[in-house]
Amino acid sequence: MTVAGAGGAGDFIADVVREDNAKGTFSGRVQTRFPPEPNGYLHIGHAKAISADFGIAEQFDGICNVRFDDTNPDAEDDEYVQPILDDVAWLGFTPANVFYASDYFDQLYVWAEQLTAAGLAYVDQQDAETISAQRGLFGRPGLDSPYRDRPAEESLDLFRRMKAGEFADGAMVLRAKIDMRADNMQMRDPVMYRIRRGHHIRTKNQWVIYPMYDWAHGQSDAIEGVTHSMCTLEFEDHRPLYDWYLNHLELPFDQPRQYEFARLELTHTVTSKRRLAQLVAQGLVDGWDDPRMPTLRGLRRRGYPAAAIRSFCASIGVSKTNSRHAIEELEHHVRVELNRVALRRMAVLRPLRLVIDNWPVGPDGTPVVDWVEVANNPENADDGVRLVPFSGSLYIEQDDFREDAPPKYYRLAPGREVRLRGAYLVRATAEVVKDQAGRVVEVHAVYDPATRSGQAPDGRKVKSTMHWVSAPHAEDAIVNLYRHLFAAEVPGAATGDPLDDIDPDSRETLTGCKVEAALKNDRPGAAVQFERLGYFAPDARQPMVFHRTVTLRDEWAKLQARQQADSAR
Repeated sequence: MTVAGAGGAGDFIADVVREDNAKGTFSGRVQTRFPPEPNGYLHIGHAKAISADFGIAEQFDGICNVRFDDTNPDAEDDEYVQPILDDVAWLGFTPANVFYASDYFDQLYVWAEQLTAAGLAYVDQQDAETISAQRGLFGRPGLDSPYRDRPAEESLDLFRRMKAGEFADGAMVLRAKIDMRADNMQMRDPVMYRIRRGHHIRTKNQWVIYPMYDWAHGQSDAIEGVTHSMCTLEFEDHRPLYDWYLNHLELPFDQPRQYEFARLELTHTVTSKRRLAQLVAQGLVDGWDDPRMPTLRGLRRRGYPAAAIRSFCASIGVSKTNSRHAIEELEHHVRVELNRVALRRMAVLRPLRLVIDNWPVGPDGTPVVDWVEVANNPENADDGVRLVPFSGSLYIEQDDFREDAPPKYYRLAPGREVRLRGAYLVRATAEVVKDQAGRVVEVHAVYDPATRSGQAPDGRKVKSTMHWVSAPHAEDAIVNLYRHLFAAEVPGAATGDPLDDIDPDSRETLTGCKVEAALKNDRPGAAVQFERLGYFAPDARQPMVFHRTVTLRDEWAKLQARQQADSAR
């Protein structure tokens, strides 16, 4: 498997546009479109297409529309329309217009009549299986339909009766008359219209015949005035058909041109809508916005910033070479962006109580509360500081204490001194409290009052700084930790079924976590950094539930270093 690296990716479509503008093609006008089918939610693969479509238009002072490809009433649903527009807006793009292929059903039908009347299309009354068999195989010519040479007037009459609803679903189709011996299978008399009595999300029951994608695609581009029509590489063989249709019609604008680029593939990720629907239907995830899903809704809920996704798409560029990018590369861009913008907070996921024996009490016997100043984001002074309560009873991470410390363990242990973030130096005593199973549940320590803000007047150094939460002021939280939903780098490579590679332990839910109170007021969905633990996003629907977005460790840098070492051998 080849995993692509970041940087140096070309954008051949931008080069094409520059050349067109230099020649005066399209009079210097640049117009693109993003054409989703409303049959599912957008995923990370769509993000690349959106970034390419809108990016080219923006780069050359053009416009980009959204056009819903609503030509298949059986598969499409209104449920997806607004979420698709919301996802485009969340990524940071605003379409100049929102269109639907169904806006052009009348014009598409008129053009289909014209081709039929000109003898360039015919009605075929064979079933779908027979038509498919007659198309032949690659390297083997197809067979002409027995209806291929029926008179144009007869085909036109049948086509009009198809539209009028006289025939049953599947009884006949309209096919373009091109070349059943063409090397390109797409040119072997492709179907243009089929009879299908589905309830359409916009036209309702007005139509009983529906155009195929290839018939609607180029003509819709032409009607809207698209100049550069971008598709993924699987449509490369469709381009001659795209051009053939347009060449035989009188168009309102210059003829658009189709260009194909590599789709986005990521390791440990599946983007097939059918497979994603299986995950939801079988209860393997909690829905389309499950934070483990590669849908834009899932990534957003997990805390991925739109700016990081755009940055990732820009870094891999637009090329004609298929490759599978390491998901760590995407996570790298997420981490870089969140390091810049995420507020810092303290949270203890697996709490262990730390009692400071010499902590002062007030005249009434109540422990003193000291409010220490902590930066909200060391990367951005404009984010200011916050006051965090410090008391004589704290929570620290279980992993931050060892009764019998191993070599090179620099965190808290009996007799060991550490720095508590933004507060004091503390030294653990030998006193611990254990539960019936022998697990340490409480640690005792003493603090040095002269070390407020973590600095010792005598200049002594400690080797560890730990985060903490004041026990009397802590808020309870639930935290979800994630691994890749698919354990294999290429899901399904071994068995053919990606679902065989589902990691049943891809989510670990921790209850009883203790977090600082500031997190109650943070904006839902806006990722924060839990100091020393990673980046986490508060759930948009459930208060005090957090999803780990990414860890602090940059696995992409490690992967690059390993690839460079392998290349040097």
